[in-house]
Amino acid sequence: MSRISVRGFAVASATAVTTVGAVVGVASGNAAQASDDNFEATAADTTLLADIPAGEQAQVQVSSLSQQADVQAAAADSAAKKSAEETARLRAAKDAEAKKEAADKAAAEEKAEKERKEKEAEERASRSAARDASSFSAQGSYSVSEIKSMARQMMASDQFQCFSNIVDHESGWNYRASNPSSGAYGLVQALPGSKMASAGADWQTNPATQIKWGLSYMDGRYGSPCGAWSFWQANRWY
Repeated sequence: MSRISVRGFAVASATAVTTVGAVVGVASGNAAQASDDNFEATAADTTLLADIPAGEQAQVQVSSLSQQADVQAAAADSAAKKSAEETARLRAAKDAEAKKEAADKAAAEEKAEKERKEKEAEERASRSAARDASSFSAQGSYSVSEIKSMARQMMASDQFQCFSNIVDHESGWNYRASNPSSGAYGLVQALPGSKMASAGADWQTNPATQIKWGLSYMDGRYGSPCGAWSFWQANRWY
């Protein structure tokens, strides 16, 4: 009989990690232990298939193959388990990141909405506190500083600068400014000037009446003095 190495069958399996002589002893019912020499020879990978009785060789080969298959199956199961755990970990991380982003977005939107409402409340409070044109006593003449003071008191504080920019360009705060060629008149250069009569009969001599009409015009057509100023910047008129 040829001497064929059984390393692929015995050494790779759990039971064959001992000596082949021990396996043979169990298979034959012999309780005697393999000698130290046989153990050392096996450990040195010198155990040969021919050393096993012919009637037991097939049993050892089948047992070894079955054990190798079990080891491979266990390794595959372990790899699959690790892969599933890693996939679950990555999915959990992505879910957590998505939830964090959604929470951050919701918080930012909530903050923006809160700030918008607060700003609207401030604007409403500012408008409600604004004085009407009729609350100012009529005078024979008005200085630029007096007219600006009136304007500040008649509109929301965040709109004054836009209103002022328009008046600077249109009339230079001269409430009697007149354009002979077009008929425009007053602080905001209403065209024609007689339009301002809807705000008061004294539209030609009272800057408060002119401011009142100008604010109504800007709010109605552009939403606010700042809306009117944005349009003026783009078109050089409003």
